[in-house]
Amino acid sequence: MGYIRLKDIRVSYDNKNNILEGLNLDIQKGELVSLLGPSGCGKTTTLRVIAGFIEPNDGQFLLEDEDLTHVPVHKRNFGLVFQSYALFPHLTVFDNVAFGLKLKKLDKNVIQEKVDAMIKACDLEGLGQRFPKELSGGQRQRVALARALVIEPKILLLDEPLSNLDAKLRINMRIEIKRIQKKLGITTIFVTHDQEECFSISDKVAVMNKGVIEQYDTPEEIYAHPKTEFVARFIGFENFIPLKKKENHVYVGENGALFHVDNDVDCQSCQATIRPDDILVITSVDNKENILKGTVEVRTFLGKSYQYEVATELGRVVVNSSNEHIYESGQDIVLLLPANKIILV
Repeated sequence: MGYIRLKDIRVSYDNKNNILEGLNLDIQKGELVSLLGPSGCGKTTTLRVIAGFIEPNDGQFLLEDEDLTHVPVHKRNFGLVFQSYALFPHLTVFDNVAFGLKLKKLDKNVIQEKVDAMIKACDLEGLGQRFPKELSGGQRQRVALARALVIEPKILLLDEPLSNLDAKLRINMRIEIKRIQKKLGITTIFVTHDQEECFSISDKVAVMNKGVIEQYDTPEEIYAHPKTEFVARFIGFENFIPLKKKENHVYVGENGALFHVDNDVDCQSCQATIRPDDILVITSVDNKENILKGTVEVRTFLGKSYQYEVATELGRVVVNSSNEHIYESGQDIVLLLPANKIILV
């Protein structure tokens, strides 16, 4: 049983086209879970259901087995951080962070103590009397985090909080978010469309597509073993080869080529996928399995390696190969697809 549970959630704005379609998700206490997917997949809608901004047409939202489906936003005690930061420009850092505590009408000494502790936790010491316009983007983001966390929320909700930052600052801030989240032990849901950002920060990832979760697992498991073609394509797999099952662990391509696969699945017709880095360019053929012959069409320099687009009888294949041997456009090459690197989806 999860600390957070979404059960059969359906959301539709016109009662015809569902944005969320029977969505189910369990999150354990203290986990940082990311909702990952392209625009329109339903990840922000899922976050808004949890926050209380949207009431689902069907289903339940449970927190510690308490049904909060129809509880309004202001009674949920959740921390929210948005893409725009939403800081009050006329308030100092201290007063921005203290805002939620003042609404609760806590004692001034208690507010001072809690705000000082959170400013320290978010590495904002010495900035308490500055205004948002006097801060960098990263500092403003940390103020937004501190304001959300100081009320001691049951859940922290982050809606693409790093998308307004430059690349270097995004990397630094995601490390900061992970550090603060682990230090406080707060259950966190993070919405993003950025795979690298998501995988670096999350305990678990829910990959969403058209209102459903296609795979929910650790970043390592999703990266190594995507379950569907959509998940594989979304996380960077480029090569897809249609295969039919001949026997256990042995599949055949449309050209009759045989492929031995270590990680077999229960399907008669499927797609084999493999990352460009995992394909080997070989000079001699010792066996007939897992071999593709092709012709280099495009060569791209990547710095430490070259990327080749290769035309084969089973379609276009993308291969990354080291600089030790450089292949020219129009050159015939032989590719080996290792059995332990092929994934069936």
